[in-house]
Parts: sequence; structure tokens; C-alpha cells
Amino acid sequence: MAGDILVVDDDAHIRDVICFTLQDAGMATRAVGNGSEALKQVEASEPELMILDVGMPEMDGFEVCRTLRRSSNLPILFLTARDDEIDRVVGLELGGDDYVAKPFSPRELVARVKAILKRVQPHEEVIENAQWGDLELDGDRHLCRFGGAEVNLTASEFSILATLMRRPEVVLSRARIMSAVYGPAIHVADRTLDSHIRNIRRKLADAGCHDGIETLHGVGLRLGECRAET
Repeated sequence: MAGDILVVDDDAHIRDVICFTLQDAGMATRAVGNGSEALKQVEASEPELMILDVGMPEMDGFEVCRTLRRSSNLPILFLTARDDEIDRVVGLELGGDDYVAKPFSPRELVARVKAILKRVQPHEEVIENAQWGDLELDGDRHLCRFGGAEVNLTASEFSILATLMRRPEVVLSRARIMSAVYGPAIHVADRTLDSHIRNIRRKLADAGCHDGIETLHGVGLRLGECRAET
């Protein structure tokens, strides 16, 4: 089996359905019923990806994500209620990689898990030792630096930035970026890309890069000059 997926949901039936679905797709799973146990599992042996329910009692999915993001870029796929768009936006702003709304399609769940795993595993499309201005990406080690300072990016954020760095002087449409990152078969809402772009801009700005990604309204996105201030 490929992968090591940690499933976190307080509903035992949903945990069983997710684990069966992923195992049927050839992935290894483990499951827990609350946020505290999830953090213990990650500390003992970090999985390749976490599927995390937002609406759990005591410690909800958002608090689990906040805690993890203090020390880990572990990919997180949120499970959200279908009508709670705000949950999806907040989850992405906190550092989630993607989300699936309940009730979910098993096929969609597997597709999104595979898309995230593909983004964190080395393959021929990953940029290696790319540089634009003072911005650097190391695809082998999944590292981003600006002016020598490390910038911690999630798998989705890294993949978006890598897509822009492949052709840094070219304006890429939002559809082209989302297709490169998620694949052409997965529908991604505009709000998802917006959240990831805001996160990337904020993290780059914290490192001193205040023109990391430029928006050309009605056209798309491209990299700025990415030069450290002197």
C-alpha cells in the first residue's frame, strides 16, 4: 500500500467509510476520533497526509491545524459541512491544503488525496534549485527561501509558487494555475486559490518580499521582482 493517511473524525461511521475508501484505492490508513489523539499520532509518527474534520467537540479541526502549523507543514485535507463556506475559507487561511464537503463522493475524496500526495512527492515536474530575484525553491527538500530566510509553505502553497516560478515573467491565468496544481479533473473554487495566494503573499512579506505575487486584474498572476530591500 502507498501513503500513510491519518483520518480524524469523531463519527466512527465516517472514519470507517473513509478508511475503506482509501484502502480500496491502495493507501494505508490509521484513524482517531478526536483532536488530542490526532496530535499524539503525529508526534509519534507523522503521516503523509491528515484528513481532518472541522466540527469535532472539545478540540475542533481548526485548533488542531493551528497547533500543527506551529511546527509542521503536514498536508491537511479538511472535511467541512456542505453549507458552511466560511469553514472552508477559514481552514485554508489557517494552512489547510484542500477540503471536501460532507456528504462527500468517495471518488472525489480519493482524487483530492492523490492530488495532494502528488504535490509533496518528488517527480519530474518539481522545480529543483530554481531562483527568481532573491526567491529560491529547492524541490528535492521542499524548501523555500527569500534572501536566505526560510519560508514555510504548505504543499499546495509550494506547488502554486513552483508553477509561477516555471515561467516567472509570464502572466498565468487562474485556471491554468489551478489545473497545474490540482490536475484538470478536479474542480477547485476560486476562493480556494485566493486563500492560498493570500497565505503565500503574507509569508513572503514576513520574510521581506513585499512584491511576491502580482495580480493583473482580468488576466492572471505572475511573480514580482522578488528583491530584498537594501
